[in-house]
Amino acid sequence: MLDVKFIAENADRVRKAIKDKHEKKADVDVILQKYQARKELQLKIDNANHESKKVSEEFRKPGANKEELGKKGQALKEEIRGLEAKMREVEAELEPHLHYVPNVPHESVPIGDDSAANKIEKTVGERKKYPFKPQPHWDIGTKLGILDEERAAKLSGSNFLLLKGAGARLERALINWFLDVHTREHGYTEIWPPFLVTRESMFGTGQVPKLEDDMYRLDERDKLFLIPTAEVPVTNLHRKEMLKHTDLPICYCAYTACFRREAGAYGKDTRGMVRIHQFDKVELVKFTHPETSWEEHEKLTRNAETLLERLGLEYRRVLLCTGDMSFASAKTWDLEAWAPGVDRWLEVSSCSNFTDFQARRLDCRFRDKDGKVKFVHTLNGSGLALPRIVICILENYQREDGSVEIPEVLRPFMGAAEIR
Repeated sequence: MLDVKFIAENADRVRKAIKDKHEKKADVDVILQKYQARKELQLKIDNANHESKKVSEEFRKPGANKEELGKKGQALKEEIRGLEAKMREVEAELEPHLHYVPNVPHESVPIGDDSAANKIEKTVGERKKYPFKPQPHWDIGTKLGILDEERAAKLSGSNFLLLKGAGARLERALINWFLDVHTREHGYTEIWPPFLVTRESMFGTGQVPKLEDDMYRLDERDKLFLIPTAEVPVTNLHRKEMLKHTDLPICYCAYTACFRREAGAYGKDTRGMVRIHQFDKVELVKFTHPETSWEEHEKLTRNAETLLERLGLEYRRVLLCTGDMSFASAKTWDLEAWAPGVDRWLEVSSCSNFTDFQARRLDCRFRDKDGKVKFVHTLNGSGLALPRIVICILENYQREDGSVEIPEVLRPFMGAAEIR
C-alpha cells in the first residue's frame, strides 16, 4: 500500500502507475479529495484542542469565571468529539480506495500492456538436439506410469495433479534438494508454515481484495483462505513487528502446496501439468533494509537461477513490463525454462521487489541505527516452482526409448539415475 502523503505529493506519477498497470478500481482524484478533507478536519481538531488547552489554563487561574469557562470548555469538548467522529468517517471512506492503488514500478521496468513488451535480459544454457521428435510430458508420464490425469480428475475434477511412483519421488526429490541448497548454501532459514491463513494475512501481501476471485476460501464459519503461495504466511511472520536494523536482511525459505483458482485462465493448458489448481513450490522471502533491497533482489534471483543451471536446463531471465507484473511489485524478474515437448518457455520462478508496499499493509518496521523508524522492504521469489520443473526434466531428459534420465544433482535424492 502506498502512503497517502506520497500519493498526494506524486499524484501524476501514481496516476501513470495505475494506467500502466491497468488498475481500473484505483481513483487518485477521490483519494486526494478525502485526503484534503482529512487535513482540514485535522486542522480544526488541532485548533479546537489548542483552544481547549487555553480554556483549561484560564480555568485554573485565581479569580477565573469558572462557570463561563466550564461551559466553554464543555462546548469545545463536544466540538472535538464531533470533529473526531467526522474524521473517522473520512478515514473509513479513504482507506478502501488506498487498497486498490498499485505499487509504482521501478524506473527500469518497460512500459507495455502484456508479455510482448517484456524484456529478455539473457538466455543461459544450450538447447538439446534430439534424433526424434520430443514428446510432451503428459505422453511421457502416462507411458512411464508416473502421471495419472484420469484418476486426478476422478478425485478432484479438471486441472489437478496425481503423480505416482517415480513421478512422486521426483517431485519430492526436487523439493528436498531445493531446500537443502537454499538453507545450506544460500543462508536461508527454513520455515514450515500453515497452509491456511486469515484474511488479514492475505491483505498484508496484497492478494485481497485485488485478487480475491483467484483464491480458494473456506466457508464463513472458518473465514480462512488456502494459501496461493508461501509468500503469504512467511511474509506475514513479522506483521505488526518492530525489527532491529541489525536483524536485516532476514532470509526465509519454505515449501508449501499452493492453491489457485486460475479464474482468469479458463480453457488454457487443459492437458498436463502446466496450469493446475494445486501445485508445490519452494519460496524465498527476504526482509531487507531499503538501501540494500535492490542488491538483495539480484541475490535472490541468482539463488533461483543457480538451481536451473545445476539441473542443466536452458533458461532465460525476463524483465516483466508494467502490464504483466503484479499489483504489489515494483520490479519482477521471471525465470523461464525451455520445455521441448510442449515447445515453449515455462515460467518456473518470479522474483519480485515490493519495496515498502507490503510492509505498509503489514505494519512491519525497523529502527535504523540512528533511531529513526522505517518500513522494511520485502522481496520474494520461487526457488523453484513445481511441477513445471518436473515438466522440464521429463521433456529435456527424455530418451527415444521412452525412459528419462535423472539430472546428476538429483540422483542422491532419487536413489536412481533414470526412470523406466
